[in-house]
Amino acid sequence: MPPPSDIVKVAIEWPGANAQLIEIDQKKPLIAIIREVCDGWSLPNPEHYTLRYADGTQLYITEKTRNEIKNGTILRLAISPTRAARQLLERIQSSGLDSRLDALKELAKLSADATFATEFINMEGIFILTLLVESGTNFGEMLAFTLTAFLELMDHGIVSWDMISIAFIKQIASYVNQTTVDASILQRSLAILESMVLNSQSLYKKVAEEITVGQLIAHLQVSNQEIQTYAIALINALFLKAPEDRRQEMSNILAQKQLRSIILNHIIRGNRPIKTEMAHQLYVLQVLTFNLLEERMMTKMDPQDQAQRDIIFELRRVAFDAESDPNSSSSLEKRKAMYTRDYKMLGFVNHVNPAMDFTQTPPGMLALDNMLYLAKVHQDTYIRIVLENSSREDKHECPFGRSSIELTKMLCEILQVGELPANEGCNEYHPMFFTHDRAFEEFFCICIQLLNKTWKEMRATSEDFNKVMQVVREQITRSLSTKPNSLDQFKSKVRCLSYSEILRLRQSERMSQDDFQSPPIVELREKIQPEVMELIKQQRLNRLCEGTSFRKISNRRRQDKFWYCRLSLNHKVLHYGDLDENPQGEVAFESLQEKIPVADIKAVVTGKDCPHMREKSALKQNKEVQELAFSILHDPDEALNFIAPNKYEYCIWTDGLNALLGKEMTSDLTKNDLDTLLSMEMKLRLLDLENIQIPETPPPIPKEPSSYDFVYHYG
Repeated sequence: MPPPSDIVKVAIEWPGANAQLIEIDQKKPLIAIIREVCDGWSLPNPEHYTLRYADGTQLYITEKTRNEIKNGTILRLAISPTRAARQLLERIQSSGLDSRLDALKELAKLSADATFATEFINMEGIFILTLLVESGTNFGEMLAFTLTAFLELMDHGIVSWDMISIAFIKQIASYVNQTTVDASILQRSLAILESMVLNSQSLYKKVAEEITVGQLIAHLQVSNQEIQTYAIALINALFLKAPEDRRQEMSNILAQKQLRSIILNHIIRGNRPIKTEMAHQLYVLQVLTFNLLEERMMTKMDPQDQAQRDIIFELRRVAFDAESDPNSSSSLEKRKAMYTRDYKMLGFVNHVNPAMDFTQTPPGMLALDNMLYLAKVHQDTYIRIVLENSSREDKHECPFGRSSIELTKMLCEILQVGELPANEGCNEYHPMFFTHDRAFEEFFCICIQLLNKTWKEMRATSEDFNKVMQVVREQITRSLSTKPNSLDQFKSKVRCLSYSEILRLRQSERMSQDDFQSPPIVELREKIQPEVMELIKQQRLNRLCEGTSFRKISNRRRQDKFWYCRLSLNHKVLHYGDLDENPQGEVAFESLQEKIPVADIKAVVTGKDCPHMREKSALKQNKEVQELAFSILHDPDEALNFIAPNKYEYCIWTDGLNALLGKEMTSDLTKNDLDTLLSMEMKLRLLDLENIQIPETPPPIPKEPSSYDFVYHYG
């Protein structure tokens, strides 16, 4: 009979004593449980003690968090947070260096716990830590643990960052500005400065005065990716909190210091894979950089501003200057007529006064900037696009001006120009934008050529303009999703995504999604699914009958010893045994000395619930090994422990064992196999219904005939 839900079975440790195995009644006050535990070891003053988790972060257990305790958890009796905070505070201020170092080390670990942090902060603990840093007498490990504890305590949000002194900021900044400093100290100093900037506008100003951008960029050229990540995070924080009028100035300084090329060469194209946090910081930097375009994007053109009108004249001059005679003495009316004709050929909506086309925001003046960049930097491409369209029939010409304005607006939407960076879960940075100083303009130049190409492929007219823009958006977003490493790679990918390819992809996706959602199809799928699951089950059991070689892993080091396990052909016994070497094929049943009847198997457990994961701390800390671990619990109270050679074998064995026990197969491999086989079977069965509309509801049953006397008798 299972225990009541309010009863939790745990083990509680105390140094130098045997562990107590007790049942915790969650309805009983925590202090009463602690008193019983103390009585078991004859410890006086139970109010001086509390319970903590023995593994992981070793958090304190409170009345609020006690419901998170699971069956089989190992707990530890420890001194209460109040006593621990008081003792550590005394040891931190002691004269003995060894005692102080041990205290700071313990403090750095305990500070992650909110219960302890509250007690320590209430005893002016943060003030003591800031004094230790300001004194400048701590170095090496002692300073690293001090900064770690300080950062952990501040992250709880119990006290305001505004209480930090100028002396403390200067001391932390000095560690960042030094050319040689211990990596752990530098990492924590960068993290503290980032938190200061993000959490206080007044501290932003003070940090900005102390930190040199040049020194931050120097930290990006080290081999330690953690240092690089925190350095970019601080640059992003300074960028984000800077007043709008200072951001462009800061961007210019970063450009002069070659920030983009340093990130490209030392991080994106570095020897180490980019971790999730680094990817997020690169995404934030990308967003903040593109947000500098927001001012131009939201600036309307002033039709009376001669400098702005000159830009439009320049676009016309580059495209048509060779055709016109600059020395012509034609009348004003003729020149106006010629300009109107040329502006129409350039594809502006307003032929008489094209400046009016740029009064819509977004994209405002940013569209004109892009057009001028194309005309100046890629002049041959610009002239080709304009002249190519001006020589087409009127109904098939692609309006360059209108297209450029709408395309710029679309690119701003895709890249979310003007929006704040998303939370830490987002890491959608694009390496190609770090390969060019004018990445947005180059991006536009590639996309306007794509738009012109797609327009021709679709044989579009002016009525199809919105339809063409939808296709171009899809071409761009699909190509961006592949994360091209350079603008040239992006250009190649969008060229491959022709209009016909987009149609093919749309049709394929529609077949795999929309058509399979109607009630008759869903009903057919539900009918087929048990057959497919039975097929997968038979495949898993057949693989267990073939058997697998498993490597033995000790607690100290990896050893080249193997053992083999396979299921009997009648699915009733598991045979296993040790091997001298890794076998090349199946191992005969006769070679496997040990066996377990399937009827004796009580359960299959995985991951950290496995006995060998709980026993061996080295394996427990190895996440990759833990993900491949599973155990068979069998009578009498024994376990057969496995560590699969790879994820595929792990899924095969856990599925097969669950199938033997009559349980559901829940692995990712089963889900993928089920989706693949179901999709194939559905398509095969629906082949005869191709191009036939399947009704949402079954046709109505006809009324009963008035008479059933309609049988024909052959004479």
